[in-house]
Amino acid sequence: MKKYNNLYIAASSQHVGKTTSTLGMVSAYIKTGLNVGYSKPVGQKVLNFNDLKVDKDTVLFADLLHFDINPELHSPVILGPGATEKFLENPKSFDLLKRIKNSEKALSEMHELVIYEGTGHPGVGSVANLSNARVAKILNANVIMVVEGGIGSTIDMLNMSTALFRENKVNIMGVIVNKVIPEKIEKIEYYLGKWFNNNKLHLLGTIPYEKTLAYPIVRTIVDAIEAKVEYGEKYIDNMVGNILAGSLIGLSELKSNENLLLLVSTKSLTSALNKIKWLTDIYNINNSPLSCIVITGSGNIDARARKYIRDNNLPVLRTELDTYGAVIKISKIEVKINTNTPWKVEKAIDLIEKNIDLDYILDKVKIK
Repeated sequence: MKKYNNLYIAASSQHVGKTTSTLGMVSAYIKTGLNVGYSKPVGQKVLNFNDLKVDKDTVLFADLLHFDINPELHSPVILGPGATEKFLENPKSFDLLKRIKNSEKALSEMHELVIYEGTGHPGVGSVANLSNARVAKILNANVIMVVEGGIGSTIDMLNMSTALFRENKVNIMGVIVNKVIPEKIEKIEYYLGKWFNNNKLHLLGTIPYEKTLAYPIVRTIVDAIEAKVEYGEKYIDNMVGNILAGSLIGLSELKSNENLLLLVSTKSLTSALNKIKWLTDIYNINNSPLSCIVITGSGNIDARARKYIRDNNLPVLRTELDTYGAVIKISKIEVKINTNTPWKVEKAIDLIEKNIDLDYILDKVKIK
C-alpha cells in the first residue's frame, strides 16, 4: 500500500517548531485523503497515559489522528530520566535499534506516508547511538530541518545542525524557517535563498512569528508557582499573554495587551480591580483584559473583588511565593503545544498550510 518514502522532521534545537511543523504536515496530508502515520521514534519526556509509558507528543498526535497508542509503534524508544546511566552500564541489554526498525516496518505496512518527529537538537540520543541523524538513516527517511528565523545566526545554526546528517549521508530535502518577524520575511528569504542555493538546500517556506503560540495557559502556571486554585478551576485553560503587576496598572498596558495575568497581593486586590474597571469603563474597553489573577500573601478576597472575578470568569490562584519569585517562575515556563491548547493546534496547522510548499514535499517523497 505504501506509496511515499518516510519523512523525518528534525530541528536545530529545542522549541524551534518541530511539533508545529509536524502537526501541520500531518493534518494537511490527511486532508488530501492520504493515510498518514506518525511516530516519535526517540522520546525524552515520558508520560503515563492509560497505563502506557509514551513520549508526551505521541498523545497529542493520537488525539489528532484518532489512533490508539501502541508504544511499540508510536513511541518505541524513550530515553527518560536514568536511561543514560543504564545504557552506559550495559548497552548490550538494550535492543533499541530493533525497536525502531520493527516500528518502521509495521507503520509502513499500515500507512501510505509516515511522518517521524525528531527529538531536541540533532545530537540528542547520541549516548545510545541514536542521534536524530542516525535514526533518520535507520528509517531511510528524507529530512526536513526546522530552524529559527534570521540571517547570519540562522545560517550558522543550520550549518552546524546539518553536519551530523551530512556525515551519515542522510538526504536533507529542505528547510523550514520558523518564527520570522513578518516585516523581515522578504529580506530573510532573499539572503537565505542565496546561501541555500550555494549549499544545495531548498527553502520550503518561512513561517511568521505568531505570539499566541508562545502563550502559556493557566494550568501550566499553577504547576510553575505551586499555586492553589481558589476559584474558577474550569477556566484554567485560559491563555496568558503577559503579566500585569498590581502596582503598575495603566491605560497603555490595558489597551495594548489582552489575556493579562494580574499578579497582586491579597490586600491590594480590590483596589487593583477597581482601577482596571474604572479604566475599562472610561475608555469603552468592553471585556476584561484579564485572563487570570495570581494573589500573594494571606487574607480573604472581599465581596467586590469576588463579584468582578465571577462576572468575568477568571481563575484565581494563590501562591506562597512573593511577587518577584512568581514572576521569575512564570517567565521560565517552557510553552509547548498539547491537548490542553486546541487553539494552538489549529493555529499551527493553519501556519504550515499557508506558508510551506507541501506539494513540493509530497512530490519529492513519492515513490515513482
